Amino acid sequence: MDRLLFGDNQFFGVNHMSEEKALSQALRFQETSAVVSVIDAAYSAGIRAFMCTTHERIEEVCDHVRALPEKYHGFVFYPCMPYAHKYANAVTEAGIIGAIRKMIPDEGLINAALRGGKSLATKDVEGLITLLVDAEMKMFHGLSTPVIFLQNVVVDLLLGLGFDDAFKIFDNHVRTRYSAEPGFITMNLPRLLDTLDRVGLVDPIVCSNINKLGFRMSGGIDAYEEALVKRKFRAVAMSVFASGAIAPREALEWIRGHEQIQSIVFGASSTDHINATSGLVRELWPDDHAV
Repeated sequence: MDRLLFGDNQFFGVNHMSEEKALSQALRFQETSAVVSVIDAAYSAGIRAFMCTTHERIEEVCDHVRALPEKYHGFVFYPCMPYAHKYANAVTEAGIIGAIRKMIPDEGLINAALRGGKSLATKDVEGLITLLVDAEMKMFHGLSTPVIFLQNVVVDLLLGLGFDDAFKIFDNHVRTRYSAEPGFITMNLPRLLDTLDRVGLVDPIVCSNINKLGFRMSGGIDAYEEALVKRKFRAVAMSVFASGAIAPREALEWIRGHEQIQSIVFGASSTDHINATSGLVRELWPDDHAV
């Protein structure tokens, strides 16, 4: 994975410290052209990986990138699924059948319906999980998706339910159908690592909040520090700036002190912020050519 990944929270009104700022950003990015302009700024700064949800607006971004392959040479998507609000909105707008027709993969309505029907009828959870993954991946056809993440809303629910086999099902399907690596986003890194070890997933890609203040790090910063030293996994750090509570240089110098952290995902809505962050990363990791 690249050292620096560009995230999409800012496009959809997500800010963990300020509801006012979140609303302002949501209004600013109502048009896809505004989203694309910021992505273009990230691309110009040398960032080639976009870690994104499967929000409807991202489908429009995918269409834009697909139409201009020369402009976005080397650009990759890291889809994060599912985007729960999308399913709720689709059912509200089109009903259950309409939502299914809209979201199922382009491999034939009958095949997808049979898979889903069998899953529901027999409680075949594996069939249902793979159907939902394929539905989410529909918008990325023809684009490079080397890593596919399972969102924390599902990961942490599965942890709570103790449904460990779901992680193996996701892992196997992502690898076999999409020739991609699976990734897992969690709000409780130590507990997830225990579970992935238990089901036999080796050196997994795991994204979680990792920062100097312990901001939103369930289980406590000491447990995360221990995991980074003692556990074998590929760490992707998010919330490294603790939603603005840590100065960028201070935050990234702390990250640099943890060699086990392979990638950093950050969101930004201005060219200046993007350039400043990518510049700091190049300064602090001078031998890293990912940015």
